Amino acid sequence: MKSLFLKEINAFFGSLLGYLILAMFLVAMGLIVWVFPETSVLDYGYADLEPLFTYTPYVFTFLIPALSMRAIAEERKNNTWELLRTSPLSLIQIILAKYLALLLLILLAVIPTLVYYFSIIQLGEPAGNLDQAGFFGSWIGLLMIGAVFGAVGIFSSSLSTQQVVAFVLGVFLCFVLYFGFSALADLSLGAWSYWIEEISLSFHYINLSRGVIDSGDIFFLIGMIWLFLGLSVLVLKNK
Repeated sequence: MKSLFLKEINAFFGSLLGYLILAMFLVAMGLIVWVFPETSVLDYGYADLEPLFTYTPYVFTFLIPALSMRAIAEERKNNTWELLRTSPLSLIQIILAKYLALLLLILLAVIPTLVYYFSIIQLGEPAGNLDQAGFFGSWIGLLMIGAVFGAVGIFSSSLSTQQVVAFVLGVFLCFVLYFGFSALADLSLGAWSYWIEEISLSFHYINLSRGVIDSGDIFFLIGMIWLFLGLSVLVLKNK
């Protein structure tokens, strides 16, 4: 399992595309937080990183499917999947190794955003005037959303041998899970609105961003991760 995990990491950083995807993410977030007039912290006038946590899920919707689209689809297209299945690893171990490698890539993409935290602390009046609980709650929530999107990306990659198809499916599912259910809940469907909102990722992310780490939100997001990883195993078993 460790060798497969390292193989996935080396495959990502062994190509220019991997570095390009991470660089594009960091540049996009830098522009949103510091440059674009409507979202710039400098123009906002408050020591707050709300633009970072508001718009990163939008970027994640495209970034993480792009990172995960090759995970299984490429193996099957290159006819190396059967070779991998004959290894001592079980199907669950293969999925977990690929998922953990993807999680590390997501973490490497998010960690540099901590620079914004130290910058905002210095810009506050007085210095250090920042909602610490809100920031770290939002940051943890961001990692959890990224982890769920990663599981969705692995599932999408298991459905097709074509990376482009896996990418499109991943973007669609991430969009529905994060934005779709919350938009549907806003349609005033009576008692159904509450239940629909409860299964929206944005609902639990917003709860975490308030700075209160609720076990219910964490367990729901972890449950979504296991759900999509489990579906990936079922799909590949049937194929």
